[in-house]
Amino acid sequence: MESVAKISEIPSFGKKVVSVSGREILLVNVKGNIFAVENECPHQGSPLNAAIVKDNSISCPRHGYRFSLSDGRCAEHTELELKIFKVQLAGDDISVDLG
Repeated sequence: MESVAKISEIPSFGKKVVSVSGREILLVNVKGNIFAVENECPHQGSPLNAAIVKDNSISCPRHGYRFSLSDGRCAEHTELELKIFKVQLAGDDISVDLG
């Protein structure tokens, strides 16, 4: 895994889009916990970089579907799941495993 961003580049409850192996990945900082998710809502493909981050979830800006940042599940629409990727932190560096 190679570094894709710095923790210091993403404020708390902030987001940053990065490219990992040609894929758009959204990094989300929730009080120092960094999450990596696909930057596309599984409902209709809306970009999530404009999404609202609250607690441990992210809400699609188009229809408000809310996904857990921990496991990608949508409680209201169980057939939908956001892809979550493993994050590795080393100092200020963030690495993402698309595994």
